[in-house]
Amino acid sequence: MNVVLYGATGNSGQRILKELTNRGHHVTAVARDTSKIPSTVKAVKDDLSSVEGIASIIASADVVVSAYAPPQDNTDALLGVTERQIAAVKKAGAARLIVVGGAGLLEVAPGVTLIASGYLPEAYLPIAKAHEKALGILKASDINWTYFSPAGYFEAGEPNGQVPAGHYQSDRQREGGQPHFL
Repeated sequence: MNVVLYGATGNSGQRILKELTNRGHHVTAVARDTSKIPSTVKAVKDDLSSVEGIASIIASADVVVSAYAPPQDNTDALLGVTERQIAAVKKAGAARLIVVGGAGLLEVAPGVTLIASGYLPEAYLPIAKAHEKALGILKASDINWTYFSPAGYFEAGEPNGQVPAGHYQSDRQREGGQPHFL
């Protein structure tokens, strides 16, 4: 598959990039700073500030993966980025947008997210709430999308075949868009 990966040098993105390349996909790795992208991968510099720029990068993609992380002091930047990615996917005709979200939306009990539980540390609430709003933007869109909530912490190690994550999908993939746990 032709995959465009945004945030390819970040915490999630670098792991996703490694897995995609190990599986033989054709990857275009996009980041604000491409110096950390391996020379064996096509690297493109972009800051997600322009629908037209995003659309031109993803024009030949089968899938667009967004592992974008907003600045810690401006977590709501995620909202504008999500809106621009949706518009670019429409414009470019890309098949699917996969968004790597945050752990705050994982259910800790049936129907209770980590955010709603009251157990999420205060320092993580701004980014968790930004991801919650971004998921709302995706749900209101008419594109084909999937939203993954990874585990709260990442540790170095080899893949073990178990994925501690939940995900939502657009209604075009599944009725109701309710979370599924892998």
